Amino acid sequence: MSQTLAARVGRPLVPVGRLFGFALDVLAAVWARPFQWRELSDQSWFVTRVALVPAMAITIPFGAVLSLQIGSLFAQLGATSFTGAAAVTGIVQQAAPVATVVIVAGAAGTAVAADLGSRKIREELDALEVLGISPIQRLVVPRVLAMALVAVLLNGVTTAVGTAGAYGFNVLVQGGSPGAYVHAFTALAQLPDLWVGEFKAFVFGLIAGLVAAYQGVNAKGGPRGVGDGVNQSVVVSFVLLLVANMVITALYVQIVPPKGL
Repeated sequence: MSQTLAARVGRPLVPVGRLFGFALDVLAAVWARPFQWRELSDQSWFVTRVALVPAMAITIPFGAVLSLQIGSLFAQLGATSFTGAAAVTGIVQQAAPVATVVIVAGAAGTAVAADLGSRKIREELDALEVLGISPIQRLVVPRVLAMALVAVLLNGVTTAVGTAGAYGFNVLVQGGSPGAYVHAFTALAQLPDLWVGEFKAFVFGLIAGLVAAYQGVNAKGGPRGVGDGVNQSVVVSFVLLLVANMVITALYVQIVPPKGL
């Protein structure tokens, strides 16, 4: 009875342990030589190509909604001069990294999971192992690093686009003052806000890449199994991204003191 209960309780933790072990294998394979620079370059270009435009497009409404909501709230409180600081800080720390990696995980992550899963069911990964080539070093590491590095670069672009969108909506739609918007942002924002946004993008991209690669490498059951792995990679990535965002934000708020007027 107790063994059955323990098995039921521990069963959901088995995939977590396997994913953690897979992450350790990928980390160890990063330092193996020769490093697949060509594969990293090709995968980075692929991730950029499929994620750049959608990430920029989704960040504009993110910034607009954030600016409109904050502007309306601050107008009720009589503190419209602080709209710029709140909106842009929210975009830099929260909206841009999350929007960027949601697109990276949804577009590039699904492609990675499908590609590796197809190779798995065609036994290409087993063939590489027979030849003495590590599939993790040859195929997984470049894809995971590409998603993490491109997420950092795209986050810079989406931050700029989202900030411009928030500024435009506040000034043109809500009738805010351009000078007050910029002054509030420069008075309260600080450089660590940008660094934490970039760090989040890197961590989120790393998580999305690891989950997508794990689902692909462990695909089984034919084409249907590959499809299930792709779907699971999206769901698991989004859940882990939200948890990681909460943890990083909580640590940042506790460690970095806010900038006063």
